[in-house]
Amino acid sequence: MTDVAARRTSLSDPSLYINRELSWLAFNDRVLAQAREERHPLLERVRFVSISETNLDEFFMIRVAGLQQQVASDLPNPVPDGMTPEEQLSRIHDRTEGFFGEQRRILSEEIFPALEEAGIRVVAHEKLKAAEKRGLRERFAREVLPILTPLAIDPAHPFPHISNLSLNLLVVIKDEGRNVMARVKVPNTIKRFMRLPEEGPDGQGRPEVRLVRIEEVIAANLEELFPGKEVAASYVFQVTRNADFVIEEDEASDLLQAIEDEIEGRWFGHSVRLCVTEAMPEVLREWLAGNLEVDAGSVYAVPGPLGLADLEELTDLDRPDLLYVPFTPRVPPEIRSARSITSAVRQGDILLYHPFDSFTPVVEFVRAAASDPNVLAIKQTLYRVGSNSPIVEALSEARDEQTQVAVLVELKARFDEEPNITWARRLESRGVHVAYGIVGLKTHAKICLVVRREGSGEGYLRRYVHMGTGNYNPSTARIYTDFSYFTDDPSLAEDASDLFNHLTGYSEQEEYEQLLVAPQSMREGVLRLIEEQTEKAKNGELARITGKMNSLTDPRIIESLYEASQAGVRIDLIVRGICCLRPGLEGVSENIRVISLVGRFLEHARALAFGEGEGERIYLGSADLMQRNLDRRVEQLFPLREQRHRDKVRSLLELQLADTANAWELQPDGSFERLGPKEDEEPLDSQARLLEEAF
Repeated sequence: MTDVAARRTSLSDPSLYINRELSWLAFNDRVLAQAREERHPLLERVRFVSISETNLDEFFMIRVAGLQQQVASDLPNPVPDGMTPEEQLSRIHDRTEGFFGEQRRILSEEIFPALEEAGIRVVAHEKLKAAEKRGLRERFAREVLPILTPLAIDPAHPFPHISNLSLNLLVVIKDEGRNVMARVKVPNTIKRFMRLPEEGPDGQGRPEVRLVRIEEVIAANLEELFPGKEVAASYVFQVTRNADFVIEEDEASDLLQAIEDEIEGRWFGHSVRLCVTEAMPEVLREWLAGNLEVDAGSVYAVPGPLGLADLEELTDLDRPDLLYVPFTPRVPPEIRSARSITSAVRQGDILLYHPFDSFTPVVEFVRAAASDPNVLAIKQTLYRVGSNSPIVEALSEARDEQTQVAVLVELKARFDEEPNITWARRLESRGVHVAYGIVGLKTHAKICLVVRREGSGEGYLRRYVHMGTGNYNPSTARIYTDFSYFTDDPSLAEDASDLFNHLTGYSEQEEYEQLLVAPQSMREGVLRLIEEQTEKAKNGELARITGKMNSLTDPRIIESLYEASQAGVRIDLIVRGICCLRPGLEGVSENIRVISLVGRFLEHARALAFGEGEGERIYLGSADLMQRNLDRRVEQLFPLREQRHRDKVRSLLELQLADTANAWELQPDGSFERLGPKEDEEPLDSQARLLEEAF
């Protein structure tokens, strides 16, 4: 074996890699940890608990479901860290049990007591006064009972379908000396919490808010559903189902219809997880798991309430003092003083950093193009745009005989398929050319191209391009950190045109002048940039790599970073979520530092910087360094042309690397250590600093 081959083999050793699924669970632990942070307003801490629950639900619906399918199919699943699917599922189960316990501990010992002090109480139904119970019974009869449908479970009534993530009551009824079962679904059409009549004022003179969980109200009034029967007991349970699906586009004659059918099937996928309350007897857990075809390793007996995602409801209470102070995003002076976005871009490229910089210029870029008689074409990708999208409205109004509008709508944006189908059909009904991308690939690139007639003579055409790291979604742009970039650079515009021709036509474009495009050239382009720094270090020159991303899992990229570290390249990575690289390993990665930032805003931007000073090269774009992004998605990374913009991004990266309020540092064993300020220093919160100071 050659030295190069031996080195390659050693750098692919499983011990050098962190398991992807366990790394994700560690990220969700960091999200939950925000619920303990008293620097966050109280209801925002509640929101972090809700987010952590939603995150975990989706993890089971997609990732755990996939692992279970691998076990069932008995297919090998080689992963860089060497763990088998069975081993991963076992570790996930143990970690999840601990996570559920910590969630409930934080709620019961920290958040609920703090809410009570603030005049908000979640009250157990059993602790209410008799008069209050009577009042709730009357409301139950009017507002809830008509919606409920009890379903008996016996030889004449087969076990009912339990829809994904619904809350349910398993009801035990005494009938002629034996116990029989019934199921009552908690309706998702009503709120999770019922509000009790106001009681005396809190310490600030406000009436105290008291809330009761709806499942407790239903459980206390079950005799109304089963008159003449004795209700012996009831227990809450929740089922998580497989929500992933794979559609072979070349086998689907109608992609829209195929995806609509699969979305409907999400409610009926195989059972992935069963959560029950600890009060449910073991014999009932086994009976329920058997009927749901859930193995013992996928059953979780959880302390306290289930379905904590619904805690988001509490943030709708009229208590602005318990939420983040609203802020007004900035509009940079070069845009504010210009007649239009395009006139501002003609004076120089524009770089924005949301949510600190307003997303409005991005919306106005599309709106202005839609109403501009000199605009001849608008081309745009849409991945997650949300509901009531002003961008889609503008695109749908732009189509006339003079303007060609082409939109690439990604129908397979997970959990956003339904709104995307709605938008696609609306755009098609307005005469917009709608494409659904390339067979076998998701289109995740964030790009908009506007072709405008300017000048005199034959009609001079100028192309304007917007590219970003985030979706064209004004709502998420207020809570996700992302870059936006406007340019009229001819070579970047030419690349943008080539990319759209590749997406909407039969172009086999593989080479781009400035863009790095997945799956054609991105991985090799990034590897080449890493290797350039490696060679510099070997030659005794200063070499540095700085990266900011959501996840890092690609083995070839990680191996290349290990090689760079071995050569002496200083590597600083800001990885919000999954990171399979182990930093700080002697002889392998001692020159690599990895931190994760979790705070008020979701760190979503992607930036890769190679070198330092004037020779530094910085790329921004849509892709994380994951196999799925580099191999199975259409993605773009674009270079920053102007030094002033590179300086801005470098300053941002240094600010975030110095954060001591939101930062966690990855240790060689895969654990994360919370970073804090030095003694006698104030914590540095990079997000708060950016709210105060212009980017």
